[in-house]
Amino acid sequence: MRVLVVTAVAAEAEAVSAGLAPGAGSRVLVGGVGPAAVAAATATALARDPYDLVVSAGIAGGFAPRAPIGSLVVADAIVAADLGAETPEGFLPVEELGFGRSRHPVPLALARRLSAASGALLGPVLTVSTVTGSAARARELAERHPGAAAEAMEGFGVAEAAAAHGLPAAEVRAVSNAVGPRDRAAWRIGDALAALRDGFHRISPVLATPWEGAP
Repeated sequence: MRVLVVTAVAAEAEAVSAGLAPGAGSRVLVGGVGPAAVAAATATALARDPYDLVVSAGIAGGFAPRAPIGSLVVADAIVAADLGAETPEGFLPVEELGFGRSRHPVPLALARRLSAASGALLGPVLTVSTVTGSAARARELAERHPGAAAEAMEGFGVAEAAAAHGLPAAEVRAVSNAVGPRDRAAWRIGDALAALRDGFHRISPVLATPWEGAP
């Protein structure tokens, strides 16, 4: 299995690379921050070289109490949480506007294998263009996306690029902070990077072998 793992920044890429087994057939790419930058970088990489799977990886905010700081999350769906329109009746996802998509399901057999190997929580990971900074926004997202486990900024961009090339996508996130009011003193980025490294060490054998239903 040839796997492209895409992170936003170098520190995440270093943690992933440290966890992957040597010769695992994976390439780690620093794709940039946000869905647009990472979609462009991922699509460019996929046009140059063949891969079997694309994985978005990095640190994230976790929805408390489901995903506490230091925990690992594996996505069963990659969701563009703010792709749509605000209306007097509330938010409408892009599908309800009659065009586009805001959700990429992760192959269930793959998501379950990654979760089982790493001990990670399995649930939707939301992609946002603006990081949540208030309790009200956190509640709104949790209500709109029941079961949401984490919030990050790149997964949907990676998944869109993968889909354009006919490839499955997955997302693995380590929780550095709680989704809600921004409290930098409470962030545990070092702990999250360590959890990301350890998680990829555990899932490295899974990434190296096809799953049931793999293309």
